[in-house]
Amino acid sequence: MDSLWKKIAASIVAGIFTLSLTSCATIMGEKSQTIGLKSTPGGATVKIVDENSSEVFVGETPTTVTLDKSDGSYWGGKRYSVEVTKSGFETMTFEVKATANGWYLFGNLLFGGIIGWFIVDPFSGAMYNLTPEQIDATLPDATTMIEKNGKRTLSIVLIENVPKELLPIMKRLN
Repeated sequence: MDSLWKKIAASIVAGIFTLSLTSCATIMGEKSQTIGLKSTPGGATVKIVDENSSEVFVGETPTTVTLDKSDGSYWGGKRYSVEVTKSGFETMTFEVKATANGWYLFGNLLFGGIIGWFIVDPFSGAMYNLTPEQIDATLPDATTMIEKNGKRTLSIVLIENVPKELLPIMKRLN
Protein backbone atom coordinates (compact mmCIF):
# COMPACT_ATOMS: atom_id res chain seq x y z
CA MET A 1 0.00 0.00 0.00
CA ASP A 2 2.90 2.30 0.82
CA SER A 3 4.34 1.89 -2.70
CA LEU A 4 0.92 2.71 -4.21
CA TRP A 5 0.93 6.08 -2.41
CA LYS A 6 4.48 6.71 -3.59
CA LYS A 7 3.40 6.03 -7.19
CA ILE A 8 0.39 8.34 -6.82
CA ALA A 9 2.55 11.07 -5.27
CA ALA A 10 5.15 10.66 -8.02
CA SER A 11 2.40 10.91 -10.67
CA ILE A 12 1.04 14.10 -9.09
CA VAL A 13 4.51 15.66 -8.90
CA ALA A 14 5.19 14.67 -12.53
CA GLY A 15 1.84 16.18 -13.57
CA ILE A 16 2.53 19.45 -11.78
CA PHE A 17 6.02 19.59 -13.31
CA THR A 18 4.59 18.96 -16.79
CA LEU A 19 1.98 21.70 -16.31
CA SER A 20 4.68 24.13 -15.20
CA LEU A 21 6.41 23.60 -18.54
CA THR A 22 3.31 24.46 -20.55
CA SER A 23 2.12 27.89 -21.54
CA CYS A 24 -1.47 28.90 -22.05
CA ALA A 25 -1.13 30.99 -25.19
CA THR A 26 0.89 28.33 -27.00
CA ILE A 27 -1.69 25.69 -26.12
CA MET A 28 -4.80 27.80 -26.76
CA GLY A 29 -3.60 30.11 -29.54
CA GLU A 30 -2.61 29.84 -33.17
CA LYS A 31 0.60 30.96 -34.86
CA SER A 32 -1.29 32.75 -37.64
CA GLN A 33 -4.53 34.69 -37.96
CA THR A 34 -6.98 35.43 -40.77
CA ILE A 35 -7.70 39.11 -41.43
CA GLY A 36 -10.70 40.26 -43.48
CA LEU A 37 -10.25 43.05 -46.03
CA LYS A 38 -13.13 45.02 -47.60
CA SER A 39 -13.32 48.34 -49.38
CA THR A 40 -15.84 50.86 -50.62
CA PRO A 41 -15.76 50.85 -53.57
CA GLY A 42 -14.98 47.17 -53.97
CA GLY A 43 -12.33 45.79 -56.28
CA ALA A 44 -9.50 47.80 -54.75
CA THR A 45 -5.95 46.44 -54.81
CA VAL A 46 -4.55 45.40 -51.44
CA LYS A 47 -0.81 45.17 -50.87
CA ILE A 48 0.57 43.96 -47.52
CA VAL A 49 4.21 44.32 -46.49
CA ASP A 50 5.74 43.28 -43.17
CA GLU A 51 8.09 45.15 -40.84
CA ASN A 52 11.05 44.11 -43.04
CA SER A 53 9.40 45.64 -46.15
CA SER A 54 8.83 42.14 -47.54
CA GLU A 55 5.68 41.87 -49.64
CA VAL A 56 3.52 39.13 -48.13
CA PHE A 57 0.25 39.56 -50.06
CA VAL A 58 -1.26 41.24 -53.10
CA GLY A 59 -4.94 40.79 -53.91
CA GLU A 60 -8.26 42.50 -54.54
CA THR A 61 -11.06 43.39 -52.11
CA PRO A 62 -13.08 41.77 -50.72
CA THR A 63 -10.70 39.07 -49.53
CA THR A 64 -9.15 37.42 -46.52
CA VAL A 65 -5.49 36.81 -45.82
CA THR A 66 -3.76 34.63 -43.24
CA LEU A 67 -0.82 36.38 -41.60
CA ASP A 68 1.84 35.12 -39.19
CA LYS A 69 1.64 36.64 -35.72
CA SER A 70 5.35 36.28 -34.93
CA ASP A 71 8.64 36.30 -36.81
CA GLY A 72 9.87 33.38 -34.66
CA SER A 73 12.28 35.44 -32.60
CA TYR A 74 12.03 36.12 -28.89
CA TRP A 75 9.03 38.45 -28.41
CA GLY A 76 8.99 38.85 -32.19
CA GLY A 77 5.47 40.12 -32.79
CA LYS A 78 4.79 40.97 -36.43
CA ARG A 79 3.71 44.32 -37.89
CA TYR A 80 2.19 44.81 -41.30
CA SER A 81 1.40 47.80 -43.49
CA VAL A 82 -1.77 47.35 -45.55
CA GLU A 83 -2.15 49.65 -48.57
CA VAL A 84 -5.54 49.84 -50.32
CA THR A 85 -5.56 51.52 -53.75
CA LYS A 86 -7.97 52.04 -56.62
CA SER A 87 -7.66 54.27 -59.66
CA GLY A 88 -9.53 57.56 -59.14
CA PHE A 89 -9.51 57.23 -55.34
CA GLU A 90 -7.18 58.26 -52.54
CA THR A 91 -4.84 55.52 -51.28
CA MET A 92 -5.39 54.42 -47.69
CA THR A 93 -2.81 52.76 -45.46
CA PHE A 94 -3.52 50.75 -42.31
CA GLU A 95 -1.25 49.19 -39.71
CA VAL A 96 -1.84 45.66 -38.44
CA LYS A 97 0.22 44.78 -35.39
CA ALA A 98 0.62 41.96 -32.92
CA THR A 99 -0.51 42.58 -29.35
CA ALA A 100 -0.43 40.17 -26.40
CA ASN A 101 -3.64 38.19 -26.03
CA GLY A 102 -5.59 37.26 -22.89
CA TRP A 103 -4.29 33.69 -22.79
CA TYR A 104 -0.77 35.02 -22.52
CA LEU A 105 -1.55 37.75 -20.01
CA PHE A 106 -3.99 35.96 -17.71
CA GLY A 107 -3.76 32.27 -18.61
CA ASN A 108 -0.10 32.12 -17.60
CA LEU A 109 -0.96 33.89 -14.36
CA LEU A 110 -3.38 31.08 -13.51
CA PHE A 111 -1.83 28.04 -15.18
CA GLY A 112 1.39 28.54 -17.14
CA GLY A 113 3.63 30.42 -14.80
CA ILE A 114 7.01 31.97 -15.36
CA ILE A 115 8.12 29.46 -18.00
CA GLY A 116 5.04 30.21 -20.09
CA TRP A 117 5.46 33.97 -19.72
CA PHE A 118 9.17 34.25 -20.43
CA ILE A 119 10.22 31.20 -22.44
CA VAL A 120 7.58 29.22 -24.36
CA ASP A 121 4.98 31.82 -25.39
CA PRO A 122 7.40 34.59 -26.49
CA PHE A 123 8.93 32.21 -29.06
CA SER A 124 5.73 30.55 -30.34
CA GLY A 125 3.83 33.56 -31.67
CA ALA A 126 0.60 32.13 -30.28
CA MET A 127 0.74 34.74 -27.51
CA TYR A 128 -0.35 37.43 -30.01
CA ASN A 129 -3.51 38.62 -31.67
CA LEU A 130 -3.28 40.75 -34.78
CA THR A 131 -5.29 43.96 -34.62
CA PRO A 132 -7.42 45.03 -36.31
CA GLU A 133 -9.02 41.71 -37.26
CA GLN A 134 -11.03 43.34 -40.06
CA ILE A 135 -10.14 46.25 -42.34
CA ASP A 136 -13.00 48.08 -44.04
CA ALA A 137 -11.49 50.87 -46.15
CA THR A 138 -13.72 53.65 -47.46
CA LEU A 139 -11.64 55.22 -50.20
CA PRO A 140 -12.29 58.94 -50.76
CA ASP A 141 -12.82 59.99 -54.36
CA ALA A 142 -9.59 61.71 -55.42
CA THR A 143 -11.50 64.36 -57.40
CA THR A 144 -13.44 65.64 -54.35
CA MET A 145 -10.39 66.65 -52.36
CA ILE A 146 -9.74 70.37 -51.90
CA GLU A 147 -6.15 71.27 -51.15
CA LYS A 148 -4.83 74.42 -49.53
CA ASN A 149 -1.09 74.85 -49.09
CA GLY A 150 -0.60 71.17 -49.91
CA LYS A 151 -2.94 69.98 -47.13
CA ARG A 152 -6.36 68.39 -47.48
CA THR A 153 -9.00 70.59 -45.91
CA LEU A 154 -12.27 69.05 -47.07
CA SER A 155 -13.48 65.69 -48.27
CA ILE A 156 -16.92 65.32 -49.82
CA VAL A 157 -18.34 61.81 -49.66
CA LEU A 158 -21.75 60.22 -49.79
CA ILE A 159 -23.27 59.72 -46.33
CA GLU A 160 -23.34 55.93 -46.84
CA ASN A 161 -19.55 55.99 -47.33
CA VAL A 162 -18.84 57.76 -44.04
CA PRO A 163 -17.30 55.39 -41.45
CA LYS A 164 -19.88 54.49 -38.80
CA GLU A 165 -17.70 55.78 -35.96
CA LEU A 166 -17.75 59.30 -37.50
CA LEU A 167 -21.54 59.58 -37.94
CA PRO A 168 -22.27 60.72 -34.34
CA ILE A 169 -19.82 63.65 -34.58
CA MET A 170 -21.02 64.96 -37.96
CA LYS A 171 -22.92 68.29 -38.14
CA ARG A 172 -25.37 69.35 -40.80
CA LEU A 173 -24.21 72.49 -42.66
CA ASN A 174 -27.49 73.62 -44.28
